[in-house]
Amino acid sequence: MPQDIPTPKPIRLAVAGLGAIGFGVVAAVQSGRLPGFEIGAVSARDRDAARERLAEIAPDVPVVAVGELEPYADLVVECAPAALFPEIVGPFVRAGKKAVVLSVGAILSSEHLVKLAAENGGQIIAPSGALLALDAVTAAAEGSIESVRMITRKPVTGLLGAPYLDEHGIDIASATAPIRVFSGSAREAARGFPANLNVGAALALSGIGPDRTTIEIWADPALTRNTHAIEVVADSASFSMSIENVPSENPKTGRITALSVIATLRKMTAPLRMGT
Repeated sequence: MPQDIPTPKPIRLAVAGLGAIGFGVVAAVQSGRLPGFEIGAVSARDRDAARERLAEIAPDVPVVAVGELEPYADLVVECAPAALFPEIVGPFVRAGKKAVVLSVGAILSSEHLVKLAAENGGQIIAPSGALLALDAVTAAAEGSIESVRMITRKPVTGLLGAPYLDEHGIDIASATAPIRVFSGSAREAARGFPANLNVGAALALSGIGPDRTTIEIWADPALTRNTHAIEVVADSASFSMSIENVPSENPKTGRITALSVIATLRKMTAPLRMGT
């Protein structure tokens, strides 16, 4: 007679940030669309507003400060302003836990957290997000990659407020034609566009690093979607790919980014896992 197989305990999730991505993750878990998980706690800049937003779908979930999330969960989903990255991710990897992160550019200025994860058995996981081809770049990096280039074109609203624009006096608010606002390394792009170019950092960390990966950024008033074109030359393959992302309620973030987080979480419990 077959023995009963015990049902595994749900993985407790902490969600840091309750914007389009964070709320989408909570909704997916609470609706049963993402089985095998439960929400342990969330954090948000405005905790009272967060409680109101969660009232219908997760009224009993604790809303706490970002520095208090770790005891509530096995894994954190970081989808908050990049400045909070160390405060969110640090406690989890120090405790040997996992962090699924969206502020990928912040890794470039917080590399000590990667070392901390290695020392304690933790792990930092960056979903593909708004960028395709990461599997191909990751595979190509096992051989030799000669060059990686990305050209990003965004609606003006998707770039407004970027520190690089303010520092260099670049006015795009009144643009009537496409303007190239940046050309340089992925490291420089991540520093100058911390809320806009996480895709560039993800591409760089998957391939030949942030100093050899080149990025071009255009503000285009005619666009309604964020577009990314990638060109890779390697000893195993040469390829180019492009994607147009439909913006979410936050014009800096594509709808596919939240779905990518959900897909990443689903892989953690799925009996069949596709992709590198």
